[in-house]
Amino acid sequence: STDEHDAVQKKTFTKWINAQFSKTEKTPIKDMFSDLRDGRKLLDLLEGLTGTVLTKERGSTRVHSLNNVNKVLQVLHQNNVDLVNIGGTDIVDGNHKLTLGLIWSIILHWQVKDIMKDIMSNLQQTNSEKILLSWVRQCTRSYPEVNVLNFTTSWADGLALNGILHHFRPNAFSWDQVVRLSPVERLDHAFTVAKDQLAIERLLDAEDVAVQLPDKKSIIMYVTSLFAVLPKDVSMEAIREVETLPRKFKAEPEDSGPGPSTQVKCTQQYCLCFHPLPHVSQTAQKEETGRSPRPETPSTLTETEGEMEGSLMEVDLDSYQTTLEEVLTWLLSAEDALQIQDEVSDDVEEVKEQFHTHEAFMMELTAHQSSVGNVLQAGNQLIAQGNLTEEEEDEIREQMSLLNSRWESLRVASMDRQARLHEVLMDLQQQQLQQLSDWLTQTEERIKKIETEPAAKDLEVYKEQIEQHKELQNDLEAEQVKVNSLTHMVVVVDENSGESATAALEEQLQSLGERWAAVCRWTEERWHKLQEVFMVWQQLLSDQSLFRVWLAEKEEALSEVQTSNFKDPSEMNTNVRRLAILKEDMEKKRRTLDQLSDAGHDVISLLRSAEAGSNIETDTEELAHRWDNLVQRLEDCSFQVFPFSLILSLTAKVMEAVTDAGMTQVEEQIVVDTIAVAAAASIPDQELAPPAPPKKRLVETDAEVRRIIKGRQTRTNTRIVLFVLQV
Repeated sequence: STDEHDAVQKKTFTKWINAQFSKTEKTPIKDMFSDLRDGRKLLDLLEGLTGTVLTKERGSTRVHSLNNVNKVLQVLHQNNVDLVNIGGTDIVDGNHKLTLGLIWSIILHWQVKDIMKDIMSNLQQTNSEKILLSWVRQCTRSYPEVNVLNFTTSWADGLALNGILHHFRPNAFSWDQVVRLSPVERLDHAFTVAKDQLAIERLLDAEDVAVQLPDKKSIIMYVTSLFAVLPKDVSMEAIREVETLPRKFKAEPEDSGPGPSTQVKCTQQYCLCFHPLPHVSQTAQKEETGRSPRPETPSTLTETEGEMEGSLMEVDLDSYQTTLEEVLTWLLSAEDALQIQDEVSDDVEEVKEQFHTHEAFMMELTAHQSSVGNVLQAGNQLIAQGNLTEEEEDEIREQMSLLNSRWESLRVASMDRQARLHEVLMDLQQQQLQQLSDWLTQTEERIKKIETEPAAKDLEVYKEQIEQHKELQNDLEAEQVKVNSLTHMVVVVDENSGESATAALEEQLQSLGERWAAVCRWTEERWHKLQEVFMVWQQLLSDQSLFRVWLAEKEEALSEVQTSNFKDPSEMNTNVRRLAILKEDMEKKRRTLDQLSDAGHDVISLLRSAEAGSNIETDTEELAHRWDNLVQRLEDCSFQVFPFSLILSLTAKVMEAVTDAGMTQVEEQIVVDTIAVAAAASIPDQELAPPAPPKKRLVETDAEVRRIIKGRQTRTNTRIVLFVLQV
């Protein structure tokens, strides 16, 4: 409502004024309407904006206040600030509307036009609002959720402001997180980021913007603050795009959500109501003098015509004839213009264009209505003056009758066409509304069916559900074209029916808008969830597959070790190294198995499908079982290989000692054989069947060793043989 907009403007303009005062260390104001009445605060404001010192009258009388305010108006006039019907008494008396108008004029000049004058000059443009809208659309072009068409409803969901900030500060926050917020949260987020990143004061409150119809002036003021501190590149392409936007005859949405445009809007066009022009009597009553009395002024004369009647003093015949010819010439062209208008189309968009074209035509008729009335009034005046001959009076009456008749025919024909256009347009728009309602009903049933479908048992079924959802999205985008047409809906009401004529339609539009918004939200939210689950599920299956490949490789490597020749020293050393590497790899991979288990539980919680959850648990348990088997086999193999590796190590050390002791070849062989026999005896039967050396050989070997010991007395040799016997 107007009062709500005034309240928002008061709050926003007060914050703007105080922001200017903070730059010059002036005391802030509290109530704009009362604090500005004496003019002193207005002069303080202009001092900061103009950089000049302005004298103020310190008295507290009304005269002092008027002098201060008039000084304000004088300064504004000197700075070429456009003021319309605002006087000093209006501000001193605390007129709310005009006080807001005065502050807006100041903001428009110093906040909007002053900031944008350079770029407007470079682009050879004169409309600052068009430049600002072009800049906004250019900044937000890469954000599909943002479609700014105006400085009111397009800002209610908070996406536009965040889109501008994210475009220039992409690392400041996550766009995806902002999209998931509510409109109020998005707006609050944008104001916070603008304050922290760009030092822009919070001139707006989120609750005042997230409404059905945000205040246009407040939005422009804040967006201009962003424009002032951010790069100002605006392309001619962006300007041309704005110039080709549809006409903005929009009422505002009940609900503004994320994602594609979810607004159904109603437009009210008020038909032009013509006052019937004065009808001229066909016969004049004559007095005995032969002069016809001045006819009575018809009650249907407009206010302007009535004023003219009183102001007319003398009318000469020549000026009357000249004016009559001019009006008749225009009337003829108007009749031709009406005649060449196309037949009413059956396409809703074409009918809208025809309606707007005819609307302009009827406005032209309204503009010329006074001209026609003036001619008729002049004719009556001529006759009333009594200076004409009877023939001249009859001729004037005939001319007036003809003019009035042709005007009335044109007026009636124009209003008939207007009524026909409106009738057809409303019928076509009602068909659109019904089609949208039917589509929404079908889509809502479709959504219910989707929600009751069993959860996907595997990833392939889940992919089918994603494709099914894509079809719904495509259908939604196709329907968006029709919804866009409804955003420019035209509803004509006359001054008699007033708002009651649109109440039922507005209720219908509100209901459809809420349903459309709900479908859009559900579609977007489900798409995000489908994508989230698909990615984690697909990643889980990929990770499980890679882990299976890794397990297979390790199982094969371990099998090769188990089937190798344990008596070959070189192969034995290789196996020991392979087992050590395998053990190290498994220690590193243990965390992966735990992560797979956690990921499986996460996917199960997201899916909420018993069958899919069971499959995932089965896969997880299968991997854990194979892991445990591999661990057990590694332990068994290590236990089997270790004695052989130890013996090989000891043999190498003994042979080194034997060589240093200077033994003969026969003596060295005896020591080696002794070690082999001892080693074979130390290996468990279940691990590797030990060789069965003849006991006779063992006795002979022992005897030989004793003989060698007796034959050699060096302490080194004795230590070697004793070491070998201990083994």
